[in-house]
Amino acid sequence: MSATRFMAGVLGVAALLLTVACDSAPSGPVTGQRIANGDKEPGNWLAHGRDYKEQRFSPLKQIDTKNVANLGLAWSFDFDEIEPIESTPLVADGVMYVTSSWSKVFALDARTGKQLWAFDPEVDKARLALVCCSAVNRGVAMWNDKIYVGTIDGRLIALDAKTGRVVWDVLTVDQSKPYTITGAPRAAKGKIFIGNAGADYGVRGYVSAFDAETGKQVWRFYAVPGNPADGFEDKTQEMAAKTWTGEWWKYGGGGTAWDSIVYDPELDLLYVGFGNGSPWNRRIRSPDGGDNLFLASIVAMKPDTGEYVWHYQVNPGETWDFSATMPIIQATLKIDGKDRKVLMQAPKNGFFYVIDRTNGKLISAKAHAFQNWATDIDVASGRPNEIAAARYPGEESYLVAPGAAGAGNWQPPSYSPQTGLVYMMSRGTGMIYEHEAGFQMHEQAFNEGDERRIPKKPPNADDRKNFGSSLVAWDPVKQQEAWRLKQPFSRGSGALSTAGGLVFYGGTTDLKAYDATNGKELWSFNALNAVTAPAISYMIGDEQYIAIAVGWGYATLVKGPVPHPKELPNTNRVLVFKLGAKAHLPPVNAEVPTLRKPPTVKVDAAVLETGAIQYELYCSACHGFNAIGPKTRPDLRFSDFLDNGDWNTVLLDGALKANGMASFGKQLSPAESDAIRQYVIGEAQKNTETPDVVLPHQ
Repeated sequence: MSATRFMAGVLGVAALLLTVACDSAPSGPVTGQRIANGDKEPGNWLAHGRDYKEQRFSPLKQIDTKNVANLGLAWSFDFDEIEPIESTPLVADGVMYVTSSWSKVFALDARTGKQLWAFDPEVDKARLALVCCSAVNRGVAMWNDKIYVGTIDGRLIALDAKTGRVVWDVLTVDQSKPYTITGAPRAAKGKIFIGNAGADYGVRGYVSAFDAETGKQVWRFYAVPGNPADGFEDKTQEMAAKTWTGEWWKYGGGGTAWDSIVYDPELDLLYVGFGNGSPWNRRIRSPDGGDNLFLASIVAMKPDTGEYVWHYQVNPGETWDFSATMPIIQATLKIDGKDRKVLMQAPKNGFFYVIDRTNGKLISAKAHAFQNWATDIDVASGRPNEIAAARYPGEESYLVAPGAAGAGNWQPPSYSPQTGLVYMMSRGTGMIYEHEAGFQMHEQAFNEGDERRIPKKPPNADDRKNFGSSLVAWDPVKQQEAWRLKQPFSRGSGALSTAGGLVFYGGTTDLKAYDATNGKELWSFNALNAVTAPAISYMIGDEQYIAIAVGWGYATLVKGPVPHPKELPNTNRVLVFKLGAKAHLPPVNAEVPTLRKPPTVKVDAAVLETGAIQYELYCSACHGFNAIGPKTRPDLRFSDFLDNGDWNTVLLDGALKANGMASFGKQLSPAESDAIRQYVIGEAQKNTETPDVVLPHQ
């Protein structure tokens, strides 16, 4: 596929790069030594988590608890897409590299926000039908003089850092299968590491290493074994196959590495978090049980070869979409009087884990959010003591907390060595699971293997008070919270902590700064958009900056039966702040949307039931449960296509393919398409409000 570069200010770019580079020493190629020694150049943010530890702690302290109230907007930069924003910007020697949705990359002058270059990989937008949770991208990697980005359609692309020119472009997946890439690559030892997403649709997950200079594949590690009849790639796959039963390979198996990949220069190990099973329901993919390695596992491997070293599985026999792909933090903690090299993770299942990263042994694990699938985690064995009913045996259903949305998810936490606390989203959610009898795989659709439902509200007052989202300061040594701030919405955000004693966090339409010791709010800025991605900090000359990319997340649902007249426009941006700045965002255009009443159509129960089933299979991932779409999607209940005769031209013929609405002509018959249409009309006629819920993220 060809790629297009669109440039701004081509003349003078080289001179500008030289100018800003002079303000941020050291400069030059981004090497592993520079990333590992990030504290020696705190003015830069060279890797996804700032350095290899991925603590997201900035040693900068010009902005502190005493003067943060004087923080103001220095500049903003508008993206040209409206899909959700989850990107972490990187800053090297005065230049910011940030991604927007659809895997686009922008290079900006980090002092002024002036665009230096932009790159569009020209992803086929029909690929959106194979993406769990929007065309998001979490950022780039840097190595030497190149910028690396993974694309929604499964490519890994190297760009010249100065010009945005494509150096190489390699395909990392079989595009005939529902693979995508949403995570940020990682760079170490002359290699670029990248995983993929797609377990919900039915794929076999893996992580790969590519030569940073040439794009040649160096190695590949599979999260689940393939068909034994084809032979195993190595002894590790043969070992993993003993933990599976049935014919799992026919379903893909899952285990995609869609987010966390962390390099440890102290131990020369690579830690990779792997995801949920495909389908979710273990009774289908592995009917006689088994741990199903390496689903929901953190695996340590040798970065040069991909050779297996150790693993820790947070959920043996995973069956709830409880991924372990969430961000991993490295640190050295004093535990029982001894310095321990640890990694920390808050995966979906509601527990916070501290693991010895030298051998993968569990040190401790405690629940930080409401959960009802296990009584505790046994430290000696490392295994959870499960509540049997949580596996929804027989034909029974069970309201599992935290549910597939997760108590933790992609939103990166931050660890401050200054306070010894981890600052993170802690979310109480729930989902009703029930075994799906007669399950069949469907192309271009979610394939969970269970009847999942989101309750409109928790069943009782005791559960209800535990639902919702919080910003939590967590002590990883004591395994208890230091303080907790309840948030007004169930979505959360990434966190940044600084040596100025601050924590920056969003989760609403405001970016806020809190006192890291006690959670006192010290500053707030209305971003006029959802703040879900994490902030970073950098320095140019003698000025410290706070930067964040904002944009409505997939889980940001429109309240009420119609958009509120004062709903904010979806303008995704980079916002950058410094002390004493006085810039302002453009005024909000709060026009009342023009909506039509839904058609009056009488349908029988059988048609509605068929429509509901097909809608959940093929439509709910993008357009929301009960046809109540998220901010970045059309609300189908008020679609002009419901009664103008063009419904099938869109759903079956692909009339809006260029907009990301793929054709489902191979999956649906005209009768099934019409059943979905009538189901949507039925939901529109209910005029019900949107529940404040979130959906899984990849």
